[in-house]
Amino acid sequence: MNPELLVAHFNRISDAPDAISHLRRFVLDLAVRGKLVEQDSKDEHASLLLRTIQATKARLVKNGNIRKQAAQRDINARSCPFPLPPGWIWTSLGDVIHLLSGQHLQPGEYSGHKDGGLPYITGPADFSKNGLVITRQALVKKAIAKKGQILLTVKGAGVGKTAICDLPEVAISRQLMAMTAIGWSQRFLLLTTHQLATALIESARSLIPGISREDVDQFMFSLPPLAEQDRIVAKVDELMALCDGLEAAQRERDNRRDRLSAASLHRLNNAVNAEALRSHASFYLQHLPRLTARTLSSQQLRETIRSLAVRGLLLHQDSVDEPSSELLKRIENEKATLIKQGLLRKEKPLSPIDEDRVPFVIPKGWRWAKIGVCSLLTEYGTSVRSDASADGVPVLAMGDIQDGRVILHERKKVPSEIDDLPQLFLKRFDLLYNRTNSAELVGKTGIFLGDDDMYTFASYLIRIRFLNNLISPLYVNLAMNAPYFRVTQIVPELQQQCGQANVNGTKLRNMLIPLPPLREQHRIVAKVDELMAICNSLESQIEDVQAKASSLLESVLFNSLNHTESVGRGQLAIHA
Repeated sequence: MNPELLVAHFNRISDAPDAISHLRRFVLDLAVRGKLVEQDSKDEHASLLLRTIQATKARLVKNGNIRKQAAQRDINARSCPFPLPPGWIWTSLGDVIHLLSGQHLQPGEYSGHKDGGLPYITGPADFSKNGLVITRQALVKKAIAKKGQILLTVKGAGVGKTAICDLPEVAISRQLMAMTAIGWSQRFLLLTTHQLATALIESARSLIPGISREDVDQFMFSLPPLAEQDRIVAKVDELMALCDGLEAAQRERDNRRDRLSAASLHRLNNAVNAEALRSHASFYLQHLPRLTARTLSSQQLRETIRSLAVRGLLLHQDSVDEPSSELLKRIENEKATLIKQGLLRKEKPLSPIDEDRVPFVIPKGWRWAKIGVCSLLTEYGTSVRSDASADGVPVLAMGDIQDGRVILHERKKVPSEIDDLPQLFLKRFDLLYNRTNSAELVGKTGIFLGDDDMYTFASYLIRIRFLNNLISPLYVNLAMNAPYFRVTQIVPELQQQCGQANVNGTKLRNMLIPLPPLREQHRIVAKVDELMAICNSLESQIEDVQAKASSLLESVLFNSLNHTESVGRGQLAIHA
């Protein structure tokens, strides 16, 4: 591998998802194909090494040091996955390793205390970058792995994961096997485990993946001369250190970019006046490509747009707009008329707003308003059990609220003859609020944009309906998805809960939103839609850059592999 050329292309290649992990796997692939270092004709042929290994293994079996293993399959040259360099051979792992299967310990045979037994390793949860993590002690000796052996996970979700035993002795559970190279490089054996893990994961044959002794014993791999094994291991160490450096450079670059983006967005969010906001916005726009180079940055930009919108910092206020105080009076009068006509249920008055507890200062002409004051009604959905029957009314559920929208479907329905169903039919621009489930899901809202009287909604949702000629439901939906709303209105309520998170209708009606004049509500929604379209375009560009980087990375790796085929084994170069 040409480090200088790789570094030269790093800025382009590193935008590919998992670029460094691709490079690491590529290095390992080259290592086991004999394409990482030069071959030396003076090295002893691997077939002679294999004879020595088999003789050593036979002696260990005869002396009772290891158990005799089943005969290995004959290797068919036509089944070999790739050609080997001179001096290499194909063989089975079972011919050249000692394999120890772990054994299960009963509850009385191990302890959770730190002292009093042998460290007991039960699976990949006990693996870490800094070595084995000991949480249990074996009180009996069954399957014992020794220092330097490779621990292979053979059962469960972590199947294929490996670790080096870094303790003198450990007991291993039946979820693990221990592998030892007999008369050849234990570290080169470790290099082959990535191929072993991939092949064995693909061959796992049950809902809970499992690898048998036979799977490991019969695994075919390429064995180089012993001296070349050491050279390969040294080169892999060198290249992995290069990958470590590239990864650190990538991490530092991303961290600097994230810090710059976060600081820029913070200044936007906390501008003290319009002049400062324009200055910060100008800086952000000038550096937009750098600040939004990752999808995460684009998501943060969306949050900032919503925050600026509900603070009145996205547009200039118009002095001719009717102030929100008058708007609230008109809403109150309209609701009183509907109550008098018997078309609306009278609800208990809400307490006045404590101005000392409002989340932030809003522009002149705006008002803080409780959702129960500025809405027409709030109510729970139907509690009637729904199913997938062909007849009935479709019921919208929590999972149908996504990204501020309501996804329409007809998967589940309730009978159309339910007495209270007519009043639970959804109207266009009704806002649905998820009131229960996990803390992450509580508070999700979406606007219903379907046809009137065609859908209803489930009881763990709350429907909020507005006088659409006086309040923009789209603006309220925007306000309830702004960062301030979750932080100041929802989270404090969740912290008072125990068990399943829940925010009931009464609490919802008392939540605050910043209410602009009606005309400004519509202007804000239009501007946010315009800016969100730009965010969509940015994310498409990010995805395009990542796709091109991935294509470039694959091309670099492919050309490198084919270059070694044409110019000689072990001479790895990278070409753009």
